[in-house]
Amino acid sequence: MKYTHLGRSGLNVSRLCLGTMNFGPHTEEAVAHRIMDQAHEAGLNFFDTANVYGGPEHRGWTEEIVGRWIAKGGGRRERTVLATKVYGNMTDWPNDSKLSALNIRLALDASLKRLQTDHIDLYQFHHVDRDTPWDEIWQAVDTAIQQGKIVYTGSSNFAGWHIAAAAEAAARRPVTGLVSEQSIYNLLQRSVEREVIPAATHYGLGILPWSPLHGGLLGGVLTKEHDGVRRLAGRAAQALEESREKIAAFESLAAELGHPPADVALAWLLHQPAVTAPIIGPRTADQLTAGLRALDVSLAAAELARLDEIFPGPKTAPEDYAW
Repeated sequence: MKYTHLGRSGLNVSRLCLGTMNFGPHTEEAVAHRIMDQAHEAGLNFFDTANVYGGPEHRGWTEEIVGRWIAKGGGRRERTVLATKVYGNMTDWPNDSKLSALNIRLALDASLKRLQTDHIDLYQFHHVDRDTPWDEIWQAVDTAIQQGKIVYTGSSNFAGWHIAAAAEAAARRPVTGLVSEQSIYNLLQRSVEREVIPAATHYGLGILPWSPLHGGLLGGVLTKEHDGVRRLAGRAAQALEESREKIAAFESLAAELGHPPADVALAWLLHQPAVTAPIIGPRTADQLTAGLRALDVSLAAAELARLDEIFPGPKTAPEDYAW
């Protein structure tokens, strides 16, 4: 396994992050526990979850599953860089969502209880809260750090200027501030290259891409469609039709390179300088094994250029839209 620092921090994390969102709704607990053990066996030490994961009828379910795995002991907690998130509605009661100091305090304690641990290594803001000032947020984080409940903080789904506002407010206190940003980022969705990645790079945040295969569209969807293995419907089918020509060219290139499309898509992210660790969310042990293969895929400059031709990304702002 390869490791790198999480943003500007001294924290070492694996180049792939285990996403747990499927645990509970799509992956039964026993299988989820085996996947996490398998991840450790492969050297993967970075696990990501969120307090809302588990579905609308059982928010917190995924954290509970991870917590029961941690409770088995055997060094599971000590060998895991554990990340979770706060923001989403846990109930419809006032102050039970977003980033008020009160909700951060209550949500953090609830996550710690479900996860059966005394601290969160990376506590992430799942979305920007436009109604809560950063001074209030950082005050709540300061308290939690002093209590030993949080080690680092990160953001998720932030715009570039949100990262800047958070960083400048943190510097005034001063506190470490954000060390990572979790964004949707893949060959088909590269809009973060316009402003989010430049802001993250400037302030020393590592990028944690979610949906690295864009809902499976970069995982050999046309081959699976041809073989009758997968049929898309609704928005997924529409997205496929909108990008069918690009995806066909991509799958042809992957075949030429001798790698499954999913491996090439993940490897492309691993070759991006701002990326710390793409988040893979396996439903099965076999899917985890498949995701790990990308670590051994090396893409030459010419091959990266061909991927840019198929999936051109934006320029950084303002040159993307102005002189």
